Amino acid sequence: LERRTTLLAALADTVEAIPYLHAALDAIDARICVASSAAHEKILTTLSRTGLYDRFAPNIFSGTQVSHGKPAPDLFLFAASQMAALPGRCLVIEDSIPGVTGALAAGMTVLGFHGGSHCRPGDGEALGAAGAAATFDDMRQLPDLLAKTGPG
Repeated sequence: LERRTTLLAALADTVEAIPYLHAALDAIDARICVASSAAHEKILTTLSRTGLYDRFAPNIFSGTQVSHGKPAPDLFLFAASQMAALPGRCLVIEDSIPGVTGALAAGMTVLGFHGGSHCRPGDGEALGAAGAAATFDDMRQLPDLLAKTGPG
């Protein structure tokens, strides 16, 4: 417990929003949510620190709320259900292969994001190979990608 508290405190002191994310979200006219493998405590810490919590709350879903995490489709199907959205009408932004796999298994369209500080060279190609409809590394690209690849 002490180690987890220390890690969350370090995260709260160091995490930063992805560049241009706030502006990209401002340009999107759609209902949005967070569906993360992380525990609620970590999600809360990250979103609060980056000024995103109020934008997403209460539509914040954790892998701890489902029986099987990514790459299973459970978290995505749960989030869609909570948002009263048909899975085929959902578009997922994912930065991991298990996430792409899970979203596709849920019947959702996926965009692969490889511009986070944790991403490495080659991640974009790997996300595309896993089935992402398109990949991008700059949040300024997101509104146009949504218009081009968004589900029906």
